[in-house]
Amino acid sequence: MKLVMFDIDGTLTQTYQTDEICFVQALREVFGFTDINTDWASYPHCSDSGILEMLFQTRIGRSPLPAEISTFQVHFVSLLTGATMIEPFKPIAGAKEFIRRLSSSCALAVSLASGAWECSARFKLASAGLDLSQIPAAFSDDAHAREAIMQASLTRAAQSRSRDSFDAVIYIGDGVWDADAAHNLGFRFIGIAHEPARVERLYAAGAYHVFDDYLDADSLMAALMDPALPNQAMQRTAR
Repeated sequence: MKLVMFDIDGTLTQTYQTDEICFVQALREVFGFTDINTDWASYPHCSDSGILEMLFQTRIGRSPLPAEISTFQVHFVSLLTGATMIEPFKPIAGAKEFIRRLSSSCALAVSLASGAWECSARFKLASAGLDLSQIPAAFSDDAHAREAIMQASLTRAAQSRSRDSFDAVIYIGDGVWDADAAHNLGFRFIGIAHEPARVERLYAAGAYHVFDDYLDADSLMAALMDPALPNQAMQRTAR
C-alpha cells in the first residue's frame, strides 16, 4: 500500500494569495511587524509556526509565548473569515472528487501534511467545501520543520491503518519547499501548479510530474500507481 500525502494551500485549496495577505496583515496588527519578507522559501522553516518563530527571534530576540501564538491565530482566522465573506475559498479543480477516489482505493492511503496551523487549515478546507476531518493529518502545531510535520502525518496514517510502514510515500504539493522536504525524507514528489515559472521550479526541484489540477484524474492516478515512480534523489536536478 502507498501513502499519498497532501499539502493544503495551493495544493487542495485556492488560498495561497489570501492566506499570505491575511498572515502579513495579522503580523502587523497583532505584533506591529512590518516590512515582512514574503519569500517564504528563504525562511529556515516554511510553516506558520516556523515563520513566526524566526520573526520573533530576529526582531525581539526570543520565541513567541503560547498566549501570543494563540492571540495571533485568533486574529489570523478572523481575517480569513472576513475574506471569505467577500469571496468563499475554492478547491483546486477536481480535488474533492480525486480525494474521494483515492479514499476508495485498496492500494492507497491518504493523509494531510500542511505548514499551516490546524485552526486556519481546517477553516480553509471547510470554506472550500472539503470535509477531510477523517483523514490523518499533521500541521504547523506539530513542528516548525516541514519534514517533521510530514513525519507526523506518516506516523498517524500508519497508525490509522494498523501498519508499521508503507511501500512508498508520495507527497503532492505546490511549493519548492514541499519538494525539498520530500527529497530530504526520501518521499516521492508530484507537483500541483499551472503558472509556467512555478511548474519549471517544481520540475527543477525534482518533481516527477506537475499537474495543473486534478481534472485529469486518470493520468494522476497512473502517475501514483507507476511502479517506476522514482525517489526524489533520483530525479533532483541542480537549481
